[in-house]
Amino acid sequence: MSYPIHTLLIRTAHRQQNALRPALGELGLSTGQPKVLRCLAAQGPCSQRELADRCDVDPAAICRLLDGMERGGLLERRPSKADRRTGEVHLTEKGRTALQAWEERCLSFENRMLDGFSKQEKALLRDFLERAYRNVGGRL
Repeated sequence: MSYPIHTLLIRTAHRQQNALRPALGELGLSTGQPKVLRCLAAQGPCSQRELADRCDVDPAAICRLLDGMERGGLLERRPSKADRRTGEVHLTEKGRTALQAWEERCLSFENRMLDGFSKQEKALLRDFLERAYRNVGGRL
């Protein structure tokens, strides 16, 4: 049976999530947290609003997510030096360590998923997926 692309993307993402879910618990993370850690590692400190926008998360939901992450020592909220009315979210060393361990698990799964793909095929797949994501309004 030949599936449409959207079905293949969803089914692949679902398999990936199921395979990686146990790693979240082992690393003391919950769903959504790796995305926030990755954003902070890449972008540096930012406001909750910026994080919500960059992570495609509702601002109310990001607040609850950050509360748990702060309690877990993965990040810190500090007053902004540029604007005292807002705060900034900062990645902690514990957050960096958790992100590194998560990325290692993800890379291991990615290698398994793309077994048999050439370097060129992997690059093309990345380009296609990035373009598709931008076409639907995503920002990388």
